[in-house]
Amino acid sequence: MSNSNFSKTTSIQQAIASCCGAIITSLFVTPLDVVKTRLQAQSNPFPKGKCFVYSSGLMDHMCVCESGNSKGWYKKNGHFNGTLDAFVKIIKIEGIKSLWSGLPPTLIMTLPTTVIYFTCYDQLSEALRSRLGKDNDHIPIVAGSLSRFGSVTVVSPLELIRTRMQYRKLSYKQLNMCISSKVVRDGWLSLWRGWSSTVLRDVPFSAMYWYNYERFKKMMCKNLGAHESTFFIAFTSGAASGSIAAVITLPFDVVKTHRQTELWESETLKIPQSASTWAVMRKIVTKNGIAGLFAGIGPRLFKVAPACAIMISTYEYGKSFFSHLNEKSNQHP
Repeated sequence: MSNSNFSKTTSIQQAIASCCGAIITSLFVTPLDVVKTRLQAQSNPFPKGKCFVYSSGLMDHMCVCESGNSKGWYKKNGHFNGTLDAFVKIIKIEGIKSLWSGLPPTLIMTLPTTVIYFTCYDQLSEALRSRLGKDNDHIPIVAGSLSRFGSVTVVSPLELIRTRMQYRKLSYKQLNMCISSKVVRDGWLSLWRGWSSTVLRDVPFSAMYWYNYERFKKMMCKNLGAHESTFFIAFTSGAASGSIAAVITLPFDVVKTHRQTELWESETLKIPQSASTWAVMRKIVTKNGIAGLFAGIGPRLFKVAPACAIMISTYEYGKSFFSHLNEKSNQHP
């Protein structure tokens, strides 16, 4: 979409477009993560209280393993020989719905995060453009960083609460008591535990992603002679900029996963945890060398590139749809 069209969509329309984008992205990317988790559980079964990170492509969620005899989707037996075999067998034996196991509760978190993030990005970009001029290169960096910082900060305590509810099967009344006693014991800031490692990964990712996305989009529009962005341009620019940002921020992703897992295990299994994000980083480097910080580059790219491409192209398409709709209604009052 061209810059002139940004002002033609309202913030409500941007929120609807990002909501639809988030649902479509989750539907496409979740099966990849479900298969990855099932393969992981097959080679290394999850014990009770252990947690693993489950991703809908837009957001990471902690999933905590329940007691031994529970029928968690990640515990189902299946003898899979690799990714493709797992896809085929899960569909054949358990039905296609199994590929979206665990998705509904994560959408409760993914939708508000995505709506806050994308709507804030557009609103901030618009405000900065009117101040700094529409071709300023710093706009996507500033707007991307601030909108991500805001959405992470809002959702961080909610994600902590969601994980706790899932683990202990609490009613809302019990949950309220549980949170109140935690706040009394450790203070309000304890609800944002693990926030710093998320910010360290997501804010730089966002700054790089939006900066490169806007540049690639402009470049492709110029080369293809398009006067505004098409679905293809948004999709390609999204995949390319998402991949670059994913590779550069990979060490922070590795640290965030370690830290999230440690935080949870310190709470449930009373395992002592490393003091800080940097301590986790030092621990990984000592154990596995610098290469340890770049572990899992393949799976991360495999997930992030399509997620970024699908999300941004459906979002841009949604906004384009609304801006044409608004144009029509302005012509026929």
